[in-house]
Amino acid sequence: MYFQRCLFLKRSLIHPNKYTLPSGGLDNSLDRGSVGAGIKAEEMSTIGSFEGFQPVSLKQEGDDQPSEADHLSMEEGDQEKTPVWREISRQSSVTKSTLCPNPYHQPYISRKYFVTRPGAIETALEDLKGHIAETYGETIQGFWLLTEIDHWNNEKEKILLVTDKTLLICKYDFIMLSCVQVQRVPLSAVYRICLGKFVFPAISLDKRPGEGLRIYWGSPEEQSLLSRWNPWSTEVPYATFTEHPMKYTSEKFLEICKLSGFTSKLVSAIQNAHKNSAGSGREKGLMVLTQPILIETYTGLMSFIGNRNKLGYSLARGSVGF
Repeated sequence: MYFQRCLFLKRSLIHPNKYTLPSGGLDNSLDRGSVGAGIKAEEMSTIGSFEGFQPVSLKQEGDDQPSEADHLSMEEGDQEKTPVWREISRQSSVTKSTLCPNPYHQPYISRKYFVTRPGAIETALEDLKGHIAETYGETIQGFWLLTEIDHWNNEKEKILLVTDKTLLICKYDFIMLSCVQVQRVPLSAVYRICLGKFVFPAISLDKRPGEGLRIYWGSPEEQSLLSRWNPWSTEVPYATFTEHPMKYTSEKFLEICKLSGFTSKLVSAIQNAHKNSAGSGREKGLMVLTQPILIETYTGLMSFIGNRNKLGYSLARGSVGF
């Protein structure tokens, strides 16, 4: 009997229109089971739906200010009605940019030259003062740092000293802080100074721009052919100078590397030396001319390599020694 009731209940659930409960009905226990099954089926059908959930706000308590998204949504809604113009205020910049007149203002470039190291130029001046006072018994009147250009167009870093009687051209090693060579030129022997731009032969392959100063204490026509074509000759009767590349590094170097300051001091010292010297053989005195300065080089291979690599300067060269 129990089995038949269960079978009838199953068929009525599958085909509710075909099978109906008999008039006698089922017992109370079966009715209670069917009602419980219906309740469970209804609960299971609501598990996957969102009808019973309420949205939860993530705002903290007391945060009544509208968020950025709310502002955007409100502004979008307002734009449909009337256009809104907004201004963005920015803080004015406090930085200023300046243009350097010379690339040697950059510290990492100037530090490559040992002459710009702290105390280097002061040490050189003290050494040369003591050496000249002890050796020649003269007092220094002026001190300059210039670049010498020899008769083969090679650049060499030189210190020039002017005393009452002498022009001293010194080669100083700023790495070892020692004087290497001193060339002594009597001021009474100097008879001509030329100021002007550098010029070269028409077929020269290595030319330089700029201008300089040439000091004559002998006649170039008397120079021997051997000394003229010898790049290491010390018998050249003149010397040519231009400004040092570290001129614009600081105010101190601007003074000692200025070619005009050296020229004015040198001319005054030479004129005084001519007045004080007797029988110098220079009746016409000193001539100061403004004319092009000829550097008679043609191929210039040696000067091209040396000047491009600054071989005439005390320079930091990384792993390659000076």
